[in-house]
Amino acid sequence: MYTKDGETYFIVDSHIALWDGRPENQRNVHGKQFIDCFYDYHRNLSPESEVWSYEEYLYQGGERLMRDVFADGMVDHAIFQPARLAEFYHRGFGQTEEAAALAAAHPDKLTYNHYWDPRDGENGLDALRAAAERFGLKGVKLYTADWHGESRGWKLTDPMAYRYFEACRELGIRNIHIHKGPTIRPLDRDAFDVADVDHAATDFTDLTFVVEHCGLPRLEDFCWIATQEPNVHAGLAVAIPFIHTRPRYFAQIMGELLYWVGEDRIMFASDYALWTPQWLVKRFVDFQIPEDMTEYAPITTAQKKKVLGLNAARLYDIPVPAHLRLPDAGEPATGPREPAAADLASV
Repeated sequence: MYTKDGETYFIVDSHIALWDGRPENQRNVHGKQFIDCFYDYHRNLSPESEVWSYEEYLYQGGERLMRDVFADGMVDHAIFQPARLAEFYHRGFGQTEEAAALAAAHPDKLTYNHYWDPRDGENGLDALRAAAERFGLKGVKLYTADWHGESRGWKLTDPMAYRYFEACRELGIRNIHIHKGPTIRPLDRDAFDVADVDHAATDFTDLTFVVEHCGLPRLEDFCWIATQEPNVHAGLAVAIPFIHTRPRYFAQIMGELLYWVGEDRIMFASDYALWTPQWLVKRFVDFQIPEDMTEYAPITTAQKKKVLGLNAARLYDIPVPAHLRLPDAGEPATGPREPAAADLASV
C-alpha cells in the first residue's frame, strides 16, 4: 500500500510481465527489434533516475520482479499479461512457466493470465481448456498484431476468435485484455486498431474487454466505443508514463477517460518491466489536471484510489481491506449503461 497525506491507496498493477529478450532467446532479427523498441519506450519516457541499462532490461527474473513490484514498488497485487511472440523468440517472450510458478508461490500477490491466438485453431482451443484448468484462469491477454507464419495479425471479429470467446465464457474466463495501443517494431500499427472491440463487446456482454494502452494513439476512437459499451474498460499501461514527459498530454488522456468512460472502468498499470511501479504510483497520487485545462474536472482522491487498485480488484475478486473500499460511482452522464440494463433494453 501507499500512504500520502493521510490517505492510503490499495495498489493493483493490472499489467506486468516476466519476459526474456536475451540474444539466446531471439529467433531472428525481429526479436532484437522488438526488445530494442521496448527499451526505447523505457529510456525516452522514464525519469533519468529510473532508466535501466540495456543488459538488465533484457531479462529480470522472478526475484527482481518481486523486489521491484512489491518490496520497492508498494504494489499489493499484480496481474501477469504475457505476450507469446513465438515467431520472434524461441521460448516465447512472456515466460509462462516462470511467471505461473511465481504466481502459484505468491497467490496473495500475483495473478497469472494466459494468452490465446485464434490462428492456432482447434489445437489452440484444447490448449486453452488445459491452461484454464491448470492455472485457474480469470483472464487472458490478446495480441492481435502478433505474427503467425505468413499472417501478421488478426481481428477480434474473426469467426475462429468467436469460438475462443465462447470457450472463455464456458471456462469462466471473464476478463479479456487486448493490446490496442502504440505499435512495437516490427509489428504492424493497423493490426492494433480498436475498431473490432466494438463488435466483440456488443456480442459478448458477459465478458469484460480491457483495452490496454486505452487505444493510443486512437484515444478518441476508443472513448467513443467505450462510452457505448459498458463492458469495455481502459488500461493505462504506456499511457501513464507520459505523466513525466508530457504531463499536459497525460492530463488530456485522463480527462477524456474520466469524462467518457468513468472512474470505475480505468485501471493503473506499470507495464513492468517497461517501467517500475513506484515512481508511477507516486506521480499519479500527486498529479492534478492543470487549472487552465478547464474542460476537465479535477481528479479526486477517490477517483485516484479506484484507478490505482480498486477497479482491478473488483474485476479479479482481490480482497481489499474494508476501510479502503469505496462505493461504485455509477454511470457517467455521457452514455455508458450497466450491462444488465443494456441487455434488457435490447429485448
